[in-house]
Amino acid sequence: MADSGFRGPKELIRAGRWSIQGLLATYRHEASFRLEVWLFVLAIPLAIWLAESSMQLLMLLGSAWLVLVVEILNSALEAIVDLVCGDERHKLAGQAKDMGSAAVMMTSILTVATWAVVIYQNHFS
Repeated sequence: MADSGFRGPKELIRAGRWSIQGLLATYRHEASFRLEVWLFVLAIPLAIWLAESSMQLLMLLGSAWLVLVVEILNSALEAIVDLVCGDERHKLAGQAKDMGSAAVMMTSILTVATWAVVIYQNHFS
């Protein structure tokens, strides 16, 4: 197991660089992530306009942000499966990829539901 002792500024900066590299790699190689990033960017002003409280704003943007997080995890899972299996098809590899995709779908449904509830509460109730 890796040392879990004190992590100084150098280690934090290094970890931040790796995180940025991961974000950039996901953006470069995953069309779904690029689309979701741009939808998130467009959602920011819309959320600010729709939200009637800071809690609603957090719910709107937080649920959309969660889609990005789950998409990154799904992309990492797919990359690992591709690395391990290569061109060989395996039932479990396919299931793992399908499960990652299902996680993105479920998070997207949560986001749509969150936005629908906030819009309904603020404009139709």
